[in-house]
Amino acid sequence: MMARLIFLGCVAYLAVGLGQLVLGTIMEPMVDAYGVKYGDGGQLVMNQFFGGMFGVLLTPWLIGRLGKKTLLLSVFTIVVVAEAVYAMQPSWGVMLTVAPFAGLGLGMIEAIVGSIIIGSAIEGKANVAMSRVEVFFGVGALLMPFAGAWLIANGHWESAFIVVGALMAITLALWVGLWPSIVDAPHAEALPESYGDKAILPKRSVVVGVLALGSLFFMMYVGFEMSFVHYLPSLLVNDNGLSDSTASLSLSVYWGAMVVGRLVSGHAADRWGGGAYLFVTCTATAVIFVLFGGMHTTWATFALTLLAGLAMSGMFSVALVFTNHVVPGVTERTTSLLMASGGVGGALLPKLTGWFMDENGTVATWWLFAVFAIVMLAVAVALMTSGRALRRASVPSVASVAS
Repeated sequence: MMARLIFLGCVAYLAVGLGQLVLGTIMEPMVDAYGVKYGDGGQLVMNQFFGGMFGVLLTPWLIGRLGKKTLLLSVFTIVVVAEAVYAMQPSWGVMLTVAPFAGLGLGMIEAIVGSIIIGSAIEGKANVAMSRVEVFFGVGALLMPFAGAWLIANGHWESAFIVVGALMAITLALWVGLWPSIVDAPHAEALPESYGDKAILPKRSVVVGVLALGSLFFMMYVGFEMSFVHYLPSLLVNDNGLSDSTASLSLSVYWGAMVVGRLVSGHAADRWGGGAYLFVTCTATAVIFVLFGGMHTTWATFALTLLAGLAMSGMFSVALVFTNHVVPGVTERTTSLLMASGGVGGALLPKLTGWFMDENGTVATWWLFAVFAIVMLAVAVALMTSGRALRRASVPSVASVAS
């Protein structure tokens, strides 16, 4: 039954990957068609991610009221409808209005499926399970630029929304027909050995600190990644003179590297430890984006994009599992909090990046990305340090303070 859950989770994350990347893939022709600026495109992305943030914050409460099955199937339906409206090319105001609903559905699907898999995974296998599912998010994000490039080249960029909506409808049908009973079973979330019956449990302030740093890490990671993937094609068009369709293929380089990296990231995190994995990969990412700032040839940009995809491939799932294991017993709440924080970053940082690019140009934008990477590294180090402190600290209950 766990195998069925993993399969359905992979299909869901594939659809979410397509949905999260579609705006970035067609950003250039969409901005041209509507006669708006990059900052306006960033507003559309921001609206979608604010919807996602609101959705994941509501997820634990709605699960308690509606149940996982009703809620999950409902949000699949919301995304199908939202993508259909996008495809009709309504006015820009309608696009901005629909975006929060698309984001709400995408965010809630990711949060619900992620928490189910972490809660259901055999102890010690959560990194591998989540990495396997995240591979398919990467596959969706990898396929979207290819589909988008072909549609852009043929003058039908708006059909990218139809592709997302169709796959989401297929995913809905699969979950309806193959609903795994393991989802409805109560899961006793095992605590690490250090939190056993006779263990000393951490202080409230340290728990809050870990959750705050975990939230900040997700805000930086998601916001940074979404800024990079939404504006990379536009940077290549303006810096290197590539066509819209060719520039959009740069995203396939990034997400192709993501897919390859996620095939091994879970095993690497289990072997090294989640904290060590985050430190190594965040350090590599900071170095790569500093190099981006000084190397603007087409081939250098593509090569560094490949390395960035490899370095960042496992950060999301490993950080999610790491934080849940450091603060055990409240997976749905912790997962929703972290993903909501990602939604904040995904809403604000692309908006900031679009405004910054309008005001300061493309060269300065590359250095803005380097600053994002360095800040993310600093937060990862602080999160690791607080995680160690949490394991050494003591008070009555983790679950009570995390709630």
